[in-house]
Amino acid sequence: MNQNKTVLILGANSDVAKQCILQYIEKGFNIIAASRNTESLNNFIKKNNLNNSKITVLSFDSADFNSHQNFYNLLPSKPHLVIYAAGFLVENEKALKDFKGTQQMMIVNYMGAVSILNIIATDKSNKNLERIIGLSSLSGVRGRKSNFVYGSTKAAFTTYLAGLRQELALRNVTVNVLISGYINTKINAGLNLNKNLLMEPDYVAKHIVNAGNSFTIVPNFKWKMIYFILKILPEGLVAKLP
Repeated sequence: MNQNKTVLILGANSDVAKQCILQYIEKGFNIIAASRNTESLNNFIKKNNLNNSKITVLSFDSADFNSHQNFYNLLPSKPHLVIYAAGFLVENEKALKDFKGTQQMMIVNYMGAVSILNIIATDKSNKNLERIIGLSSLSGVRGRKSNFVYGSTKAAFTTYLAGLRQELALRNVTVNVLISGYINTKINAGLNLNKNLLMEPDYVAKHIVNAGNSFTIVPNFKWKMIYFILKILPEGLVAKLP
């Protein structure tokens, strides 16, 4: 029964993560929602009239590595499922000129994820752990001149998750990576994106909540096609892409 299972969502203030909260609650899970912006999470819970007894809101900063072990030690219960949904994006042109933005992407999208997920994955006393899902991006599949700085952080995260999947296989813990294209979220607000390819957060969340055994999750048939084409495209043609 899911009513006794707990989902830990790291970066729970993202639009996709909030939809995951709604869908996991519907399935009867207990939720630990962790984010720097706990006020926004509490407002979301009130707005949606969610059962407070099923949700615990905690403060979590992916950039504060030194706090991660203590954060994990003080969890009200050890999780069955873990979602890493924290993300940060700076447009490529700005990232090339401003290393602070680049560094923040590295920290939130990769370093912070590795820091907390290493702690969770190496806790062999947690017999509950069943699954870890990391939210990556199609930007990390191949380096493209329009977004390779951001993409490199997602590529690193995807590679980490692939290895973590092998590491945890003997403990029957499943690791998945969500490779998403354009999502209609606040992180993408203001970007000039193809509206025909935009996915809604609840649609993406459904693929996370219903994750199976395959490592890679690519929501939407159009994005699946783009993903496979990108994987096999010769370097000369990739260089001509925006």
